[in-house]
Amino acid sequence: MTGRDFNNRFVLAAFVAALALTGALDARAQQAEPAAKPGKLINAGDILSGQLNAMRMRGGKRGKRVNTFQLVSEPRRLPPPNGLCNLETGPETFQIVTSSDAQAAQLKGLIGKQVSVKVDEVACAQDPGVMSEAVVTKWSVVKH
Repeated sequence: MTGRDFNNRFVLAAFVAALALTGALDARAQQAEPAAKPGKLINAGDILSGQLNAMRMRGGKRGKRVNTFQLVSEPRRLPPPNGLCNLETGPETFQIVTSSDAQAAQLKGLIGKQVSVKVDEVACAQDPGVMSEAVVTKWSVVKH
């Protein structure tokens, strides 16, 4: 092996080592990023704001199609015992449960818009098939 071959292999090895070191440093930089902080705690009487979406789901005894409303907001923690709903930052999607046709009609006109809702009762979603991470069962729309 000549000195020239040795130099070429040495340069190649140094280059490969530099690439590996750069990749390791990049991986450490990504790991050093702070973990997502849990959202602000939401209590009864607090305002939840976000975009209102509508979904059609089957519900009831006969599987009748019903309108279901979903509010997409920033992450919020729920009060104990629900906590974070098994999520790092808390739920971002909230299913708005309507208890009457008047409430459903009120929300139908707000689909696709930014809405503020005063939350009176909220819990983590427990039922299979629920598309939201949390369920708001008692609420009222807040006028801007």
